[in-house]
Amino acid sequence: MIHTLTAYPAYKDSGVPWLGKVPAHWEVRRLRNTVETRISNVDKHSKEGEEPVRLCNYVDVYRHERIHSNMEFMKATASVEEIERFRLEKGDVLITKDSEVWDDIGVPALIESSAPDLITGYHLALLRPKQVVEGAFLLRALQSPQVAYQFYVEAKGVTRYGLSHGAIKSAVIPLPPLPDQNAIMRFLDWAELRIRRVIRARQRRIKLLDEYKRVLTHQVVTGKFNVRTGQPYPAYKPSGVEWLGRVPEYWEVRRLKTIVDHINKQTNTKNEEELYIALEHVESWSGRLLVSSREAHFTSAVKRFRTGDILFGKLRPYLAKVVQPKQNGVCVSEFLVLRARSVIAPEYLEVVLRSALAIDFINSSTYGAKMPRAEWTFVGSMLFPLPSLSEQTAIVEYLNGQTAKIDAAIAATRREIELLQEYRTRLIADVVTGKVDVREVATQLPDEPAEEAAELMEADEITEGEAENDAAT
Repeated sequence: MIHTLTAYPAYKDSGVPWLGKVPAHWEVRRLRNTVETRISNVDKHSKEGEEPVRLCNYVDVYRHERIHSNMEFMKATASVEEIERFRLEKGDVLITKDSEVWDDIGVPALIESSAPDLITGYHLALLRPKQVVEGAFLLRALQSPQVAYQFYVEAKGVTRYGLSHGAIKSAVIPLPPLPDQNAIMRFLDWAELRIRRVIRARQRRIKLLDEYKRVLTHQVVTGKFNVRTGQPYPAYKPSGVEWLGRVPEYWEVRRLKTIVDHINKQTNTKNEEELYIALEHVESWSGRLLVSSREAHFTSAVKRFRTGDILFGKLRPYLAKVVQPKQNGVCVSEFLVLRARSVIAPEYLEVVLRSALAIDFINSSTYGAKMPRAEWTFVGSMLFPLPSLSEQTAIVEYLNGQTAKIDAAIAATRREIELLQEYRTRLIADVVTGKVDVREVATQLPDEPAEEAAELMEADEITEGEAENDAAT
């Protein structure tokens, strides 16, 4: 149905270079003529003598395209005047007014339901539509790159960017008649539901592939099958370790401290050619070094490591930050530096330490609520599966081959998601700027269950939030 869309019958010059031509019966207006703009100054504090309120804050808008009154909001207080001025109403649109990066300026969210105590928080602008524009259309217009770019250009600042009241009111949007707006909203809601369905299916595929990779690693390093034959080993014995279970009969089970050396050589300097590795430089669960730098400035002591050592992140060990650097360097003290002895291959040591059950076992020993840490005394005492060196090599080669295939499938799926998101952005832009006519198509669309749309949107927002949190850690 989307492929059959055509242009409008007639166009005119919009008078705006970046917008070009628009349908002949459309208008082009500045926001000052289409919405009432209010810049919130309500902070997050609670003060005596003020009324209790719930604040819709920057993060709520950034992470949720649509705001509902039953969401979790920060509790604060506000004066009667502030409540009256910044209380949210259904159909309002909020945009992010300030940010540390310029392309996070002007992110919109539509208020779909409200409550008497729900008001606009700091760093946000409240846009209340006048009779000429629907809030849902305004949301889509502000999502289009052409309109959003106006905010990027007008954002002022060096380390933090912000929009002035005047810059917001001066932004230009294409303005179809209300019937056209309703047709556009209906069509884009229909298209977005289908795009989200596909994206959600791809996200489920990635989770399944990640889980398969972890299960496969566990099965291999605990000897559930022989990687050379693909069959179980002839005989097994109890390992004496709950997380290991039974292991092949001829495997050893030894404490980690008997097969590796814990290196705790500290220094306040580094050579020019040495790497500097901090926790944020290591990708969780993959062992990939995201960023390595030969330039570093540190005020506290760091640890020396050499090529072949294994670095294990002891702060928040559940993040599974385990890496084998390819050259000498220094790392922050939140890593355990482990050097394999002659009985264990460094690559095998890395694989087992990054396995899900080993991580879970180590994480069970941590202390500290906000910054949980593991200690060498516990990690060094854990019992470790130890096949022969030749079998360790076979295990590593097998896992490298299998995980490479899985990682390639994950990368391809992520690319599909990126393309779908790019397609969504382009579709919104083409529709709200009048490049394609959706009026006739919109009349033929079936009604969609609102519950499914809300569920898909919430699931996507949770996934995006989890990704941002992972990146932050």
